[in-house]
Amino acid sequence: MLSGPPIQCANPPSSDIVSIGLNATDTLLRVPHFPAFDSKTRVISSSVLPGGQAATAAIACHRWGLSSRYVGKIGDDDAGRLQRQEFAREGVEAHLIEVPNCASQMAYIIVDESTGERTILWQRDERLDLLPEDLPTEWLHGARLVHIDGHPCAPATMAARCARQAGAIVTADLDNLYPGVEALLEVVDFMIGSRDFPERLLGIPDLFVSLPETTLRFGCRISGATLGKDGALAWDGSQFHYSSAFLVDVVDTTGAGDVFHAGFAYALLRGDKLPAILEFACAAAALNCTSPGARGGIRSVGEIEKLRREGIRREGIFSDDQLRRASDHARTAMKHSSRKT
Repeated sequence: MLSGPPIQCANPPSSDIVSIGLNATDTLLRVPHFPAFDSKTRVISSSVLPGGQAATAAIACHRWGLSSRYVGKIGDDDAGRLQRQEFAREGVEAHLIEVPNCASQMAYIIVDESTGERTILWQRDERLDLLPEDLPTEWLHGARLVHIDGHPCAPATMAARCARQAGAIVTADLDNLYPGVEALLEVVDFMIGSRDFPERLLGIPDLFVSLPETTLRFGCRISGATLGKDGALAWDGSQFHYSSAFLVDVVDTTGAGDVFHAGFAYALLRGDKLPAILEFACAAAALNCTSPGARGGIRSVGEIEKLRREGIRREGIFSDDQLRRASDHARTAMKHSSRKT
């Protein structure tokens, strides 16, 4: 395995955020409507753009004024060179480990022109998985926050453990069950998964039950879930916090979750309280949906704050009364559980 040279120095300075995990090269195919089975559909436009969960989070935080570092793997192909060029263009310190004779991760994304919703088809060589030995501790040097996506879990767990020992915050963007995810969760401070992740993890469909159970079982400070057009929900150990989504003209939802996580990390490092963190992250994600591509709609902090203050919200799926009752029930359940142990 060959390691491509980092964009900045080998002994990196301190960073506000170190983001570890996926990068991808997205081919966006815009169609009038999602194709029916056994049909033909005209492609309105196509474009090749950079994306990936951890990579996009690093880019967004850098644009908002944080010092960012990214760690991930690429193939020795045009897609890998695109990733390297984009990090250099953005001025983000990137440690890109190049795998010889290997294709970079690719995604083909069908975007429905009528709704902006997307369907992702992806391809990834297993050789692109980071290994614990791929992560020198120097690359975590001085981080205030380490952001991981669990692709795969073993190096993410090692990085999270080292980060916490050094006093850094660990945030996680998790959307599926991977080998070792339980061990990873034990060293995560802020777990914000996809809507379905808590159910996949615990077999509990009700977020008002599964999020407190995640906190109780794994010790996360915050357990939450992104809910797409319905916003985001989080449990802080004593009560639920909910932010409804913002109403925008949706062009493409690709990367909305990645930018949400970037917004969460940014507002967290800024010192915001959890309700404000969720609002900022939801506003950042909404604005990203107004342009094509995973990073096309990353707006300035000022624009995000303006939407947060003045923007129209979608109708929430949880009322304040529901949140209060769910919080009371969760606190009671946690007390009973602690008595049993």
